[in-house]
Amino acid sequence: MSRLFYLLSLLFVIGGLSAQVSDDAVLFSVADREVTVGEFKYIYGKTNGDNADYSRESLQEYLDLYERFKLKVNRAYDMGLDTVKSLQQELAGYRRQLADNYLIDRAVTDRLVEELYQRAGQDVDISHILIAVKPNASPEDSLKAYQQIMAIAKETTAKNFATVAGERSQDTYSKDKGGRIGYLNAPFPNGLYALESAVYKAKPGAVVGPVRTKFGYHLALVNDKRPARGEVEVAHVMTRKPEKGDATKAQEKIERAYALLESGQPFEQVASSTSEDEKTARNGGYIGFFGINKTEKTFEDAAFALEEDDDYSGIIESRVGYHIIRRISKKEQGTLEEERAPLTAKVKEDGRFKTATEALLTNIRKRANFSEDKAAFGAYTATLADSTFFTFKWKPQENRSRNPVLFRMGDDQTVTVADFEEYLQKNARKRVSARRRGNSAQVARNLYEEFQEEQLMAYAESQLEKDYPEFRALMREYEEGILLFEATKMEVWDKAGQDSVGLEAFFAKNRESYRWKDRARVSLYTIYPKIAAKAGAIRKLAAKSDPEAVLEAFQIKDATENRGVTVQTDSYERDRLPKLAEVDWKAGAMTELERNNQNGRFTFYKIEEVLGSAPKELDEARGYVIADYQDQLEREWVAALRKEYPVKIRKRVFEKLVKKQ
Repeated sequence: MSRLFYLLSLLFVIGGLSAQVSDDAVLFSVADREVTVGEFKYIYGKTNGDNADYSRESLQEYLDLYERFKLKVNRAYDMGLDTVKSLQQELAGYRRQLADNYLIDRAVTDRLVEELYQRAGQDVDISHILIAVKPNASPEDSLKAYQQIMAIAKETTAKNFATVAGERSQDTYSKDKGGRIGYLNAPFPNGLYALESAVYKAKPGAVVGPVRTKFGYHLALVNDKRPARGEVEVAHVMTRKPEKGDATKAQEKIERAYALLESGQPFEQVASSTSEDEKTARNGGYIGFFGINKTEKTFEDAAFALEEDDDYSGIIESRVGYHIIRRISKKEQGTLEEERAPLTAKVKEDGRFKTATEALLTNIRKRANFSEDKAAFGAYTATLADSTFFTFKWKPQENRSRNPVLFRMGDDQTVTVADFEEYLQKNARKRVSARRRGNSAQVARNLYEEFQEEQLMAYAESQLEKDYPEFRALMREYEEGILLFEATKMEVWDKAGQDSVGLEAFFAKNRESYRWKDRARVSLYTIYPKIAAKAGAIRKLAAKSDPEAVLEAFQIKDATENRGVTVQTDSYERDRLPKLAEVDWKAGAMTELERNNQNGRFTFYKIEEVLGSAPKELDEARGYVIADYQDQLEREWVAALRKEYPVKIRKRVFEKLVKKQ
């Protein structure tokens, strides 16, 4: 059994410890190792799920299970397995896998996904006023733009918003429409997360801002909010308007198409014969799924107005022509878990992820009491020379007389110039390729910022057990699972497989438990397509002859795969071959011919001899015997552990857990 599979199975059996321990009272102890109520309650709840009714019977059953688990773990510690280097390395590997994305997933991704899910449930109708400023604008230009938007904000209300937008906004798309953007749904386009947050938090009628995005400073008016339209799957029939002149012919043609639909003609047929949208007509007018702001507003409104699948609209006019729209299906927002994967992908592709990660780093700096000696870093970069820094020959300074501290974290963690130089050497390719981005001091500063982020994340990961009780509990569970696996392997599994004398004695004592059920020798006849016409004759001969006679009469003796007939004879227990349920359980009984349509072969079964029930030999039952012998050894092991390690259950504490007798 692989250790990883065993650990995953164990985590399922005893439950995952991923909730904060809420009660430090001791429920029971094994020798001097204690188990708290909080630990037990969470394991019990996690394992039993909706069936965790806290009844006396259920709690007692799980307490017995967890007590046995802790007895074995106690033995593993006394065996010194927690000091075995290979097991320590294995646990460290699990921790790295778990910790790699733990902070980002918990502190950034999960929060952003849940936020986006809530926002995506609403469409928000907005107008805005923009004062444009580039993301890399100078401080002077940014200040000038900010002063402009602040001046506009002082005179702007919901009532005069459209007028001010028409006069002052620098967004050429919406300016002539009074700043009106229309309905949007989260996520907003990349770079507009701050605007999205502002308008989703505001109530209809509110003016919000100024808000800075990559396009500049915005004031926004929330016109309306509605439940999200989602996506609709449609097909259409379309007739095109001429670029110039009268559209009467196009209108008459769409009216004829509508009449055909009203008479009962299938939509796909009408679309294929009538529609002038070449891309969709050949597929019955099929367009596919679309959401808001993907088509002209009149088309979108008509499509989303259809209430039932297979409903079709009246005649809709757009800029390009006339349409009849059929709704095929509608996709509503699913549950958070159903939407989590696609939302996670959207979050990680969006600028909001970087923003939130930066906020996380700021929080880590605060919690770590981060302090930096900028003068020490400046003095170090002054020693760097472009001629060597941007080459692979560059090396950290040897025999350094001083090793200044660059920054400090936590109670006693310091990061020095030597640590940063080690980072520079490990990232030589990145260092050398950055030559065009500035001089050695500038590039060193950029790499130093990346190095700082890496060190901050490493520090935060080192504090996971302290900051996240569920992480600490999960790591304890991994550790105990590894130790239990190794102890059980040594005390039970290996012994059961290697102790041949003990295994034989166990088998002899329990021989009657390993018997064949009613059996028969059964022949499977396979008739190949080359002589399929003779299938009936073959079955008729098999009914009165043995397999050898049938093979002699019909087998084609060549080296190709086009053989005539094959026979495979094996012993089967009565319930192991469902095909034999169709016939009497007696010698000579045969199933009917059955043809496989994929390969053209015929098959049938014949009972050659009924063997009846009989005891199995050890080799015939070895797998079952070893498994049962392991169970016995484990029971004996647990009994011995109970004598070695006293278990003390605090009954009064247990009684307080019981909610149902």
